[in-house]
Amino acid sequence: MLSLFAVYAQIRDWNADLDPARGSCMVDGVPTLSCFEIVFGNVLFMMSGLIVLVLFIMLVTGSFSYLTSLGNPEKIKKAQGTLKYALIGFALFLTSFLILTVIDQLFLGGNGNIFNFKIGE
Repeated sequence: MLSLFAVYAQIRDWNADLDPARGSCMVDGVPTLSCFEIVFGNVLFMMSGLIVLVLFIMLVTGSFSYLTSLGNPEKIKKAQGTLKYALIGFALFLTSFLILTVIDQLFLGGNGNIFNFKIGE
């Protein structure tokens, strides 16, 4: 169960060997199409972290706004809206990750292949 929450897309170095047969994605200091795999994996990892950070900030902002509303119905409604959208965003993010993980488990053998991007295989 804990393996469902493992992060498969890790930030990789430009000079990381993608496949020993192909070598590095850099040829004479110029990125090739194979570097797209690394870029896409890095963007996916960074965007996941950014989404979690934004959702946390929304939860903190909504909670602080709710606590400091002093019974003002307009401020309470605005704070509840912020909290509601933060929780909906978190649920969508978590659901999409779990759906991709279930697809990986059922159809791709559960090796985390859905989170590994390979060009030319």
